[in-house]
Amino acid sequence: MVGTAAAGDGAFTHVIADLAGVAAPALRDATALTGLLIAAAGAAGFSTIGAPVVRQLPDGGVAAVLFLDACHITLRTLPDRETLLLDILAPATRDAQKALDVFIRRLAPKKLRSETRTRG
Repeated sequence: MVGTAAAGDGAFTHVIADLAGVAAPALRDATALTGLLIAAAGAAGFSTIGAPVVRQLPDGGVAAVLFLDACHITLRTLPDRETLLLDILAPATRDAQKALDVFIRRLAPKKLRSETRTRG
């Protein structure tokens, strides 16, 4: 049987966000984006289980993942489109919005589209 959980009933919070209108050089800076991953995890009170895995892509963008205890933060940048795609999966006991806020404050997007879902 398939059902729908009531808000707040899930084990996880899943935030996906598109940060548009971000300066292209910031989206090509793998070192700075690695720092943002770590800062975002700290702001939300996550425990990391290793260093971020970060790749500079042929198109100049960056793909990265930070594995956390029971969750993750991933990002993919599209410098030619001035866009960062962000995915945050967090235990429901943590505030994933705090992690997103770190990216918003540092990258100052002109436009933000985000969605939060209860999962599990």
